[in-house]
Amino acid sequence: MNLLITGGAGFIGSHLADTLIARGDEVYVIDDLSTGSLENIAHLRSHPRFHLVIDSCMNEAVMNELINRVDHIYHLAAVVGVKLVVDSPVRTLETNLKSSEIVFSLAHRFGKKVLLASTSEVYGRHFENKPLKETDERIYGPTTVGRWSYAGAKAIDEFMALAYHRERNLDVVIVRFFNTVGPRQTGQYGMVIPRFVQAALQGNTISVYGDGSQSRSFTYVGDAVTAITGLMRHPEAIGEVYNVGNGEEITIMQLAQKVKAMTNSASEIRCIPYDVAYGKGFEDMEFRTPDITKIHQAIGYRPTVNLDNILRRVICHFEEIQTLAVVAEPIAGMRTAH
Repeated sequence: MNLLITGGAGFIGSHLADTLIARGDEVYVIDDLSTGSLENIAHLRSHPRFHLVIDSCMNEAVMNELINRVDHIYHLAAVVGVKLVVDSPVRTLETNLKSSEIVFSLAHRFGKKVLLASTSEVYGRHFENKPLKETDERIYGPTTVGRWSYAGAKAIDEFMALAYHRERNLDVVIVRFFNTVGPRQTGQYGMVIPRFVQAALQGNTISVYGDGSQSRSFTYVGDAVTAITGLMRHPEAIGEVYNVGNGEEITIMQLAQKVKAMTNSASEIRCIPYDVAYGKGFEDMEFRTPDITKIHQAIGYRPTVNLDNILRRVICHFEEIQTLAVVAEPIAGMRTAH
């Protein structure tokens, strides 16, 4: 098939591109590289079935050409990471809303199927520790708290996708990712596992935001890719919303302690108040664990990589990067001296 991945140079998008190329598909990627990276897809650049367009999804002329050319669209492009959302609220809203509007409109024009990557953030704040179902109520803080702008924008994306499906018969599938992690993910925008692992390996302070009692579950990127490619092939998934995650729950303090132990690090673990980390008035979700019954019933999805193995793979990834950096440094110095 001819497939388009928006945000395909990003963390999840690049892993998805790997899978689709290996499957024999023709893969088109559009990414403005604002949070994606050419390094993520460097190994694909010379492949004859891989095509990269460096541009914004908000460039309607470019998107018109790409969507006309492909069969299905994996719409992954979005502003990601709590830090980026808090620091750049205008960018968060513009990118998430405008790009989705263009994708849905053009997909409808050309009769193409779309998978929308949404997020567990749409559930908002829940004060009862239980797995979240796709039909659960959404509980947000006030609009004066910028933390919720991303959640609100992605919820509107979902409303828009379902409206196109119901009113205009657009084939659309919605997935809500729960903390997808793995190699190639950066801690630059606040992603907790790469941030903890990098700090531990470098002997720096492992900063836990808040008191560390908030709990999360983490999904290996390979499992997430298996889930979304399976849903795109499943005809009964059209018009539905699915959680994509792993039910293995851990508090952030326990996660920091686990990372420290697995890296044999002497790093100090220190709690940083939310106001210091993100600014005054920040609000967080206390619990975020998915109920994955629906996706299991649809395509038999089960996570295959547990948290310990996720951490081993991420640690190995950053150790390799550190090793390459150590090797490259004297070579660069020799070239400069020459």
